[in-house]
Amino acid sequence: MKIPKRIAQTLISSLKGGVVPRVGLPYITVGRKREIDALLHDVDMIADGGASFRFIVGRYGSGKSFLLQTIRNYVMAKNFVVVDADLSPERRLQGTHGQGLATYKELIRNMSTKTKPEGGALTLILDRWISQVQQTVLEESGLTLQDERLSELVEKKIAAVVFSLNEMVHGFDFARLLTLYYEAYVNGDDLFKAKVVKWFRGEYNTKTEARQELGVNIIITDDDWYEYLKLFAFFLKQAGYAGLLILIDELVNIYKIPNAITRQYNYEKILTMYNDAMQGKAHYLGMILCGTPQCMEDPRRGVYSYEALRSRLAEGHFSGEYQDLLSPVIRLQPLTYEELLILTEKLADIHATLYEYPQILTQQDMVEFIQIEFGRIGADTHITPREVIRDFIEVLDIIYQNPQLSVRELLGSNSFTYAQNVVKEEETGEEFAEFTL
Repeated sequence: MKIPKRIAQTLISSLKGGVVPRVGLPYITVGRKREIDALLHDVDMIADGGASFRFIVGRYGSGKSFLLQTIRNYVMAKNFVVVDADLSPERRLQGTHGQGLATYKELIRNMSTKTKPEGGALTLILDRWISQVQQTVLEESGLTLQDERLSELVEKKIAAVVFSLNEMVHGFDFARLLTLYYEAYVNGDDLFKAKVVKWFRGEYNTKTEARQELGVNIIITDDDWYEYLKLFAFFLKQAGYAGLLILIDELVNIYKIPNAITRQYNYEKILTMYNDAMQGKAHYLGMILCGTPQCMEDPRRGVYSYEALRSRLAEGHFSGEYQDLLSPVIRLQPLTYEELLILTEKLADIHATLYEYPQILTQQDMVEFIQIEFGRIGADTHITPREVIRDFIEVLDIIYQNPQLSVRELLGSNSFTYAQNVVKEEETGEEFAEFTL
């Protein structure tokens, strides 16, 4: 496999650490074709001016975050802007102490494009927008950069984009800040540009502070941050992008909120987002939320505890043995043995490339590894791709560091760490069984 060493190192290190790498995913993607196709169908709809809302549901380590990152890379290649965040006790969708705004800040901090995939793309997007408007005016008018009329025509073009936002909730304020940014850009005032970007990032704590620095009397708050994401989506389309995709992981952190009323407020926020997408109130905007089966289905604390969401999201009467990937909720099915075998082959190639040694594992070795992994008691229902990947990279590391050791000898060893294990249901922390191969 021809793969840059930098990417190979990132892949192996991330996967061994149990986290999803943000680069190099095409080298290790297997399975999930139907799920990816379904989500990419949404992407086409978003680019045409629509909106979508999806839940991806699966156990810890089943591949939710991997699927999110895969979609993230796909849509950035299609000229989308992507914002992503993991929920936590400090980051929620709604809160009384800034938790909702904290999520907004994290999303904007991670704003990414094809040319800036690591995040922090807001300033680049705004500068690119103004530059593109100038270039368009030059081409349409036939003027030169030195012509005095150019500035007037550019301002008219900018005003047209800004005016189109005025009809939306908070659109006038958003448009005002865009105008301020343009004026600072033209005047070469980098300090004022930074202040406008600070406002877009939701970093002004009081209206007084914003008024003193920018002359505006409004700030982004816990209650209205989602409205500004809708404005961003519409603006980004005017700025030459295909749309905005919002990715939110670790929905389980809402399920874990001890206060029932606070949980309900968060589920209410999800309902608002869902209704906006389904009823056509949002444009050029897609949202994907990831959670575990328990945080979705628990009748006391999960998403389904909020009746308005349960009635919209619960499966219909005909979805028994057939999976409906066009429904709002996509439930991840386990990877097949064949898909896991292909994955181990890819990982073995990447490992050999990274450490520059000839491939020493045969396909039969990999088959035996998969058989041992799934031969454990409870593996059919509890083992996840994350565990298989970590175990396999450990095998590769040990074989590489101990060339005298044969693969068969290692896999059959009672001292190998996965030979004795405790199966745990990570969602509840409940211990199920202890067993020995």
